[in-house]
Amino acid sequence: MNYHWDWGVFFKSTGIGHEIYLDWFITGLGWTVAVAMVAWVIALILGSVLGVMRTLPNKTLSGVAGGYVALFRNVPLLVQLFLWYFLVPDFLPESLQVWFKQDLKPATSAYISVVVCLGLFTAARVCEQVRTGIEALPKGQSNAAYAMGFTLPQVYRHVLLPQAFRIIIPPMTSEFLNVFKNSSVASLIGLMELLAQTKQTAEFSANLFEAFTLATVIYFVLNMSLMKLMGWVENRVRVPGLIGSTGK
Repeated sequence: MNYHWDWGVFFKSTGIGHEIYLDWFITGLGWTVAVAMVAWVIALILGSVLGVMRTLPNKTLSGVAGGYVALFRNVPLLVQLFLWYFLVPDFLPESLQVWFKQDLKPATSAYISVVVCLGLFTAARVCEQVRTGIEALPKGQSNAAYAMGFTLPQVYRHVLLPQAFRIIIPPMTSEFLNVFKNSSVASLIGLMELLAQTKQTAEFSANLFEAFTLATVIYFVLNMSLMKLMGWVENRVRVPGLIGSTGK
């Protein structure tokens, strides 16, 4: 392929103020991290609660959590994003509609929509990971806790959840990485995260290959760093002999 690579394009002026193309990538990376981290907090908290509900003897609570998982896992993420951004605000009280559509900056309203959407979508997946971790534990542990006089909340807090979370660190790492990768859908509602900035750079500079190569490298380094971090966490909290743990 006779293509002249120009890696210096990232240090050239965009023609907008004093910005260079590299500034756009830095801004986009900032939005990507901001979206992913807040969405992950929502997903982890809500998903953990739903995962516990799925394993409770109460059929009503278990059914509610099961219905949530069925709904959010079977509707495409992009469809959910459009619903949260274009449809849901119309059902808010009039004062909140004005605040969301007129008072907020477009980037802020888009950010809120994608964070809520991605957080709720990922919560359904986290829920199933937590449920699997709890159900993987021997029944004798909860029975022993009840025999010692623990209440149901105490059994989950002190016995089941601390062990379940250790077991599910590897699959939870995958969900954590997926949040960062799925954040790219934000570009479709106007949030200038990393993918959007990449496409904008490619259009403005006409250096398509350089722009997407840099974006690929950034995503790869970011996700590899997160994998290393979660691997370190897994080693730190590993309990020898626990299901899913391997000694060295």
